Amino acid sequence: MNVAILGAGAIAFGSAALIEAGGHRAALWSPSGGGTAALARDGALAYGGAMTGTAHPAVIADLAELAGYDAVLVAVPANGHRAVMERLAPHLESRHVAIVSGALSLSPLYLSKLVAARGVRPAIASFGTTVLTARKTGEAAVSINVLRARLDVAAIPVSEGARALDVCRRLFGDRFDLAASALAIALVNINPVAHAGLALGNLTRIELGEAWPQYRYLTPAVARLIEGLDAERRAVAAAFGLSVRTIEQHFEHSFDLPRAPLAEQAAILHARRGGPPGPTTLATRFVLEDAPFGLGFTAAVARIAGVPVPLTDASLDVLSALWGRNLVADNDILPELDLPALDAQALARLAAEGFARRR
Repeated sequence: MNVAILGAGAIAFGSAALIEAGGHRAALWSPSGGGTAALARDGALAYGGAMTGTAHPAVIADLAELAGYDAVLVAVPANGHRAVMERLAPHLESRHVAIVSGALSLSPLYLSKLVAARGVRPAIASFGTTVLTARKTGEAAVSINVLRARLDVAAIPVSEGARALDVCRRLFGDRFDLAASALAIALVNINPVAHAGLALGNLTRIELGEAWPQYRYLTPAVARLIEGLDAERRAVAAAFGLSVRTIEQHFEHSFDLPRAPLAEQAAILHARRGGPPGPTTLATRFVLEDAPFGLGFTAAVARIAGVPVPLTDASLDVLSALWGRNLVADNDILPELDLPALDAQALARLAAEGFARRR
């Protein structure tokens, strides 16, 4: 398959390596153009860590080139989803499978809205998290830290689930489970609750730029905060008739860990890996991405479902006070979905079917 990857960060680079290692052809597109400059010059992407080798992905200069591709992977942070999707939508066709890596805030539903306005309906798949974790080690080099053992994927519309699942397995291996809907995927992602707890529990380390391995500092007290946030996330999912894993089950499922309390799982991960390092600046996605697009989304759909989420609301308030800004207002996807106009049934139906195709 020919796969276009929109993004030029660590996840995009790591995904290109994994796709090419599976015998497919990958190409990278940078929203600014700068992220692929070295790759365009040298023609090679070096990767190490969980996989080692050299990939030779092409560089896409213009998204009009998507006519020659079978699938598109959106691999940018959630706070870049809207801008990238607005540039992508004019070039998608019904034959495409578009995959949103690490989908938050029902951003795949926004892409459905954009393409429906053109009268086309590609299969839009979303992952509950990224297929791998990675960090860039150079302008055209990446270290792949972890290849996740299992992760969830859903499609808009849900009738395209089998096609989306088949393409994801062909590209990334047999590591996917089909989730009920994109709404389930939006509530599956445990990064917002984990990152909020870690940020609040280690704020001064972050602000002072100290070196701290994440799992070493996911202490029993921090674990209790994360577990409280996680319980609210699962209560919201249950109100929509969705069953999602606990954070402990996610760690067990994703990192091949034994069943154990969260703090004990973190200790095992720290002994096994030592990292990854925690953020060392307030300009961290732990807060700037996961608070507005993760916790903020949970709070928004909780109101629709009539589920109280006091700890989620309090965490958003405290994080906003610490960062000196209204973090929820940074979410530029939710206003485009007009969620307050929907009841719980209508939201679940829209997340499953997407926006109506206009003829």
